[in-house]
Amino acid sequence: MRFIDPFTEFDRIMQGATGPGTMPMDVFERDGDYMVRFDLAGIDPDDISLTVEHQVLTVTVERQWEDTEDVNWLVRERPSGRHSRQLRLSRKLDAAAMKASYDNGVLSVLIPTREEAKPFSVEIARDVPLALDN
Repeated sequence: MRFIDPFTEFDRIMQGATGPGTMPMDVFERDGDYMVRFDLAGIDPDDISLTVEHQVLTVTVERQWEDTEDVNWLVRERPSGRHSRQLRLSRKLDAAAMKASYDNGVLSVLIPTREEAKPFSVEIARDVPLALDN
């Protein structure tokens, strides 16, 4: 009789999507502005880098561990080293006005929409002919 542990299979499948070194994130939009949140539990804020180049937002983190040469590891799932994640930003977003904060292991990045990219209404004049001025 063959025994299949459904949790082991689930872990194997999920490892590919959210394996060590990945940064789980949420992205949502409200009133045309975008919020991106990254889970970075245990990362020192000084070890987080947030850059934008050619409309690509890059988050880079580095997790350093104390010297553990004389340790016999039984389980070591928390990633160490340097990890990054990139997001391509729409040209309608104002990357220069971006704001970021780090609180309780969550990096939050607010990316506003450029004013000229926000929808607006045009007033329609009545009984006024339009002409091109030379």
